[in-house]
Amino acid sequence: MKRLKEFVWPAVGLVALAVSIWLLHRQFHGQAVGPKVLADLKTLSFQQYGLAILSTLVAYAALAWYDRIALMHLGVKHISWAFIGLCSFTTYALAHNIGASVVSGAMVRYRAYSTKGLSAAQIALLVGLCSLTFGLGVLLLGGIVLVADPVQLRRLGRLLPHVLTEPAMARLIGLACLGLVAAYVIGSALRLKPLIIGRVRIEYPHLNIAMRQLAASSAELLGAAGIIYFALPHEHNPGYLVILGIFIASFSVALVSESPGGLGVFELLFIKAMPAMPHDKVLTALLVFRLLYLVLPLLFAAVVVVIFERRRLAEALHADAAAKLAAEGPKPDGKVLNGPARPVKLPADP
Repeated sequence: MKRLKEFVWPAVGLVALAVSIWLLHRQFHGQAVGPKVLADLKTLSFQQYGLAILSTLVAYAALAWYDRIALMHLGVKHISWAFIGLCSFTTYALAHNIGASVVSGAMVRYRAYSTKGLSAAQIALLVGLCSLTFGLGVLLLGGIVLVADPVQLRRLGRLLPHVLTEPAMARLIGLACLGLVAAYVIGSALRLKPLIIGRVRIEYPHLNIAMRQLAASSAELLGAAGIIYFALPHEHNPGYLVILGIFIASFSVALVSESPGGLGVFELLFIKAMPAMPHDKVLTALLVFRLLYLVLPLLFAAVVVVIFERRRLAEALHADAAAKLAAEGPKPDGKVLNGPARPVKLPADP
């Protein structure tokens, strides 16, 4: 049964990818999308690209803060910011593209943090806390968007039941999201007992850790959504708050789908949620997002992994050689004596 479960989510991801690509094909059937998107990429201004790159840096800096906060919760202080930043960057660059982000992220973190003396249990807790940090950001910003502008949920009316897209229900969902965040903060402030939901056990951290979690996750989502917002044209642009809400919904569903990189799923939801804007313009902005947030980081992360594993291999070979020399023991004067020692006859005194 356990082995069967290992194949369930990858299968779900492939099915989600296939269905999404089929729906996108139907959406753009008969249209010359490629030339339009390439032409739109050339029309983006230097300022738009610059702001999109700045948003990417903000997002990845916040992701590094995820790991730093988790290490603070564990009481680990000896790991430098540079190491944490590289580990976090590599983790998310691979996880966002490969899919199964919890599993792939755990593998990368284990390889990296185990070299710094962290146990498997500590790394597992770190991974869980980083996932919780992201979830808190989704609840906080998603709740704010739904409470501030509940009508925007109607953009997903074709994909959600009608009852969920009603403004009153949307605002109620938003308040529920904010209530969960408030309960987490209050539990941290009062140092309540762990919250157990089925097999999930949530330990309330110190209040300063909880507040950092909210700040880091909010910065990451605001930065990632900013990439798409700045890559969209001003005409028919619904505004940053709407883009943020669509991004949170699309990105969360893409992660849950386990589709590699959310490919197809992410684009489909975004296009369906923005019917007033030309689809090729939306695809252009999403392509900029994929290049800056997914593809380029993946290429850089691959180089980091190769260098790291090569160094680990060199260290392992050096350690084996040193152990072999130690096992052979010291050699007097650097020479090897063959056979039994012979007595030396000294000359007699005159």
